[in-house]
Amino acid sequence: MMSFGPRTKRLSRHLPLMIVLLVAWGGQAGAQEPGPSGETSPTRYIGLPQGDLFHPLLGDPKEPRTFATVLQTRSKSRDTTVGAVGFGERWGIVRHQAERPGDGWQVGLSGGVFAQFDLETDSMDLLNADYVIGFPWTWRRGAWSGRLNLYHQSSHLGDEFLLNESPERVNLSFEAVEALVARDLGPWRLYGGGDYLIDPEPATLASGILHAGAEYRHARRTVSIGRIGGGRWVGAIDLKSPEEHDWTVAWSVRAGLEFSPVDAPPGTRRSWSLLLEAYEGPAPWGQFYEADVSYVGLGFHLSL
Repeated sequence: MMSFGPRTKRLSRHLPLMIVLLVAWGGQAGAQEPGPSGETSPTRYIGLPQGDLFHPLLGDPKEPRTFATVLQTRSKSRDTTVGAVGFGERWGIVRHQAERPGDGWQVGLSGGVFAQFDLETDSMDLLNADYVIGFPWTWRRGAWSGRLNLYHQSSHLGDEFLLNESPERVNLSFEAVEALVARDLGPWRLYGGGDYLIDPEPATLASGILHAGAEYRHARRTVSIGRIGGGRWVGAIDLKSPEEHDWTVAWSVRAGLEFSPVDAPPGTRRSWSLLLEAYEGPAPWGQFYEADVSYVGLGFHLSL
C-alpha cells in the first residue's frame, strides 16, 4: 500500500483550497466590465487562458508532459530496456495581458506523473514513480520570458522491484523553487537558472541545482500530412548540475519532428512529436537519484 510522508499529507489538505481560490480569481479577473455607455468590454485579465507565456522545455526529462518512450539504459547496477511514460500538463489560471500583444504574466497550475518500467522482466516491473505538482508564475516581454515555479515532488519504488531487489528504500520528498529566464533568438531559445530544494527528505539531500539549455525550432513546417497538420524539425540540449553530485553535469538531448494542426488557434501549443533522445548523468528518476545512468531511445510526446 502506498504511504505518504507528513509534508505530502499537509500539501494534500491545503491543495483543494488553493485550486478553488485560483479558479475563482481567474473567473473574476476574466469577466467583462461595463463601459461608459453600459456596454461590456474585455479587461486586461484573462481567466483560464490557453497556452503559456514561457514555452515548456523541450529537453528537460522532468518537464510536465504526456509521453511514452522506449529507452536502452546503462548503469552500474544493470543494463536493461526501460519503458518510461508520463502524464502531465500545464493549465493557465489567470493571465494579465500587456498592451503589446504576447506580453504579460500568468499564474497557472502544473502537474505530472512519471513512471519507469523494466521491459526485460516477465511482468514489466515498475521501477520508480515520481509525482510532481507545481504553481508556476510565467511572464514574457518581447524576446525575453521566464518562469518562477513552486513545486512539490514525491517518489516511490514499484512493488515488484521492492520484492525482487530488496533495496534500501528512501522516502524522497521535497518542495522546491525553480527560477528560469529565457531569450528567443530567431528559431533558437537559450535559457538558464536553477532550482533550490526546501526542507528535503532525506535531510542530507543537497539543495542546489543549476539548470541551462538551448532549443531550436525550424521556422517553417517541412513535412505535411494534409489538413491534419505539418511537422517542423526541433532539437534541444538540457543541462542540469546538482549539488548532490558535486555539480556533475547531466545532459539530455532530444531531436526530431514536432507536428501541429494547420488550423490551430494563435497562442495554442497543441502538438505531438517523435523524438530521438539521449541522456547521461545523475539519474532523473527520483528513487535512483544517487545513481548515474545513460540511455538512448525514441519517444512519442503529446502537448494539449
